[in-house]
Amino acid sequence: MRETDRNERLIGAFWVLLSAAGFGTGPIFARIAYADGVDTPTLMFLRFSIAGAVMALLLWRLGDPWPRQGDLPVLLLMGTCGYVGQSLCYFSALHYASAGLTALLLYLYPAIVCVIVAVTTRRALERPRLWALVAALIGTALTVSDSLQGSLLGIALGIGAALIYSIYIVVGEHLLKTVSAMGMAAVASLTAAAVYGGAIVWRGPAWPASGAGWGAAAAIAFFSTILGVLGLFAGLKRLGAVDASTLSAVEPILTIVLAAAFLKEFIRPRQFLGGLLILAAVIFLIRYGTPRYKDVPAP
Repeated sequence: MRETDRNERLIGAFWVLLSAAGFGTGPIFARIAYADGVDTPTLMFLRFSIAGAVMALLLWRLGDPWPRQGDLPVLLLMGTCGYVGQSLCYFSALHYASAGLTALLLYLYPAIVCVIVAVTTRRALERPRLWALVAALIGTALTVSDSLQGSLLGIALGIGAALIYSIYIVVGEHLLKTVSAMGMAAVASLTAAAVYGGAIVWRGPAWPASGAGWGAAAAIAFFSTILGVLGLFAGLKRLGAVDASTLSAVEPILTIVLAAAFLKEFIRPRQFLGGLLILAAVIFLIRYGTPRYKDVPAP
């Protein structure tokens, strides 16, 4: 692998890991916000409105152009079907399935991304990279599977969340050829904020009761949205959808570590083993090089 390619992959991996760290703080701050009286629609409205406004301001200050008019319909769909649809499926699944099962189903998305890429491009990844994906999935299962209980509806909603997020990643990789990461994230976030704003107007808001709740909502906007989304897009641009989604499997590790540090939750031996498997897959993919595809025979 050439030195320039290796450096690009290292930069891409850094951004994906930074993104995973941002997303990994989400459950921690969400628990603080919920304890302060905030409900999910209000929290999502605060999350996307703050993040969208900050990124729109940055676009204006940096002089970067807004996405072209032809790209706006896709970005609006990413905001409504992507951000809103995925979060609605995920949080709804928690009512019908355990948190462990819901998280496990969501983290099927690296495998789904791999399938989507293979089907849409008629190219399959080579076997070593597929083994790394399997290792990451097994590691994720060990990390998040405290209790695997749920109804058929909960399972369907969890798979729906993973499928929507997978499509969002693949479409995002394609759009990055013509749209800046900041512009893409700003439009999608403001669209999601408008949808959630309509929801809280209809049912009434549940604002934070204290500064702790407001601070948690702001932290989710900055760390779990601005940093998380922009880091993911920067990684997508350098690594591609398959490697970026597989590397982002470190997110549950970071969430568990943060929960142990700040919420005094216990790390179990199988979670430690799962983390080692995920880290092994991450290190392998960083060192392995740019994906090499092989053609899939026509049916």
